[in-house]
Amino acid sequence: MDTIFISELKIETLIGIYEWERKVPQTIQLDLEVGLPGGRVAGSDKIDDTIDYSKIVGRIEQLLEKERFSLLESAGEAIADAIMREFKAPWVRIGIAKLAPLRNVKRLGVTIERGQRTSHLPPSRGKEFS
Repeated sequence: MDTIFISELKIETLIGIYEWERKVPQTIQLDLEVGLPGGRVAGSDKIDDTIDYSKIVGRIEQLLEKERFSLLESAGEAIADAIMREFKAPWVRIGIAKLAPLRNVKRLGVTIERGQRTSHLPPSRGKEFS
């Protein structure tokens, strides 16, 4: 299965369980890998054979502007669901992290993988998320 990726997407959003986090926007970073649906191949030079990156980014921005999440986990789940449902992606991996959320912590977050990756290649070792 061919995949597309979006790396280091940074978005300001209200997210968190603490009172101050519901008032002060934080920067989150997303790293995504998205499997192409229905045997599509990324190398054809036709947009209909892939997924438009800008539409995925726009949908994520819209979702994070409209919805309020307490946890990164629930935000990642909602993003994965939207990508799989709306873009017909059979598989998605999303790394979602808060940047500098605590003293002495550069990033913290979660990786969510949903769907079925149908490939004979081993899954990514997370290089996109470092």
